Amino acid sequence: MASRFVDRAVIHLAAGDGGNGCASVHREKFKPLGGPDGGNGGNGGDVLLTVDPNVHTLLDFHFRPHARAGNGKQGQGSNRAGAAGETLEMKVPDGTVVLTPDGEVLADLIGAGTTFVAAQGGRGGLGNAALASRARKAPGFALLGEAGEQRDLVLELRSVADVGLLGFPSAGKSSLISVLSAAKPKIADYPFTTLVPNLGVVSAGEVVFTMADVPGLIPGASEGKGLGLDFLRHIERCAVLVHVVDCATYEPGRDPLSDVDALEAELARYTPSLGGDLAERPRVVVLNKVDIPEAAELAELVRPDLEARGLPVFEVSTATRKGLRELTFALGAVVEKYRGEQPAPEPTKIVLRPHAVDDTGFTVEPDPEEEGGFIVRGPRPERWIRQTNFGNGEAVGYLADRLNRLGVEEELARQGAQPGCPVTIGDVTFDWEPSTPAGVAAHLSGRGTDVRLEDHSRVSAAERKEARRIRREGTGEFDEESEADEEIDR
Repeated sequence: MASRFVDRAVIHLAAGDGGNGCASVHREKFKPLGGPDGGNGGNGGDVLLTVDPNVHTLLDFHFRPHARAGNGKQGQGSNRAGAAGETLEMKVPDGTVVLTPDGEVLADLIGAGTTFVAAQGGRGGLGNAALASRARKAPGFALLGEAGEQRDLVLELRSVADVGLLGFPSAGKSSLISVLSAAKPKIADYPFTTLVPNLGVVSAGEVVFTMADVPGLIPGASEGKGLGLDFLRHIERCAVLVHVVDCATYEPGRDPLSDVDALEAELARYTPSLGGDLAERPRVVVLNKVDIPEAAELAELVRPDLEARGLPVFEVSTATRKGLRELTFALGAVVEKYRGEQPAPEPTKIVLRPHAVDDTGFTVEPDPEEEGGFIVRGPRPERWIRQTNFGNGEAVGYLADRLNRLGVEEELARQGAQPGCPVTIGDVTFDWEPSTPAGVAAHLSGRGTDVRLEDHSRVSAAERKEARRIRREGTGEFDEESEADEEIDR
């Protein structure tokens, strides 16, 4: 069965979910107050795309478009952290371009070992040992793991070639690459023999370059006619474009000059997704099949007109090998010049962009679908919502404390939010009730519960005073959070 060449594939990726943290209390004989010892959940595995020189097609992605990395394991007692999910590494050919379904280029993978994180694994939830602070010494809850990133991506292969051969069907491109390199493309005497790009390595003295032969172009290829549109992307990286012209064709209405004009018109209409302009690339014209007397006469006739356009012209014959040596060294010189003009790769720079002093990290805006409602947006509040187990009252109270410290409640009050109005954060909507200062209610209820959820009214002055008394006796602190708790918020 003949192998298939696939240079475009749509893939559906899912990174691993993070494991949940563990809420556990150390239990040992003669140690009644062992303290929290729940471990953190493991991070979910990433999905990576890595360039492998031994991979030459996207065929595997065509037949297996769905891929998922491993999930992180849940944390356990005795401070045992869950194992991280297994990272999924997917091999892609050199020259693979990663795009969104909308056509936005995310990465251009060139060079063996180049890696792109296609989907980020979810972070594991913290166990109650990591959540303990002076204000909350034995948390009865843990944070949930975050879901892994899910993405639909488009992979397109752009051949990494220095020279691109262009021409009408049966112009002799496959024959030319077969005699200049060790490539063995299919050669026959009917149009569209070449259905997939062929790559060959050519040596011109000390200069070694690669040559790509793409399927034949016809007028309208840039609009989807024929096979040209699917493979024009394989010449986007080429340093020089070679027009291979059939001087022995008997088709009516065709001659070398009209062929070159038609090819140039298609190149002008094609917009490379990697940027740049194909019209700026150097051109070389190869008048092929001059071993036939009529073709040799036609080549001599049109050569002055092509040279008047500033195009280097070479008369060759793949049958007799006439003119191939001169063509090879001329292409090598153009490629060497192009490589010398390319800027040296800049060293990797790490750019630090600190947040502005007045950047709160969130925004509050009116909800257009809920009268009197508000929507809170921001990476931190939305992440905290995903990490919260809403079946645990203490976890919900801890969420309220975090939002309060971030300034969400203050901003809601400033914008006129009334008690009971709907507030949406992420995919959760709740009725807003002004909370107490952070941590006040943490000592007034048992593990896994929060007094603020049992009574929607605000904590009374007596409860506030009792909380301060308990805290003063236990820690000597009032409303300060520990450094560990502050780090969790970040």
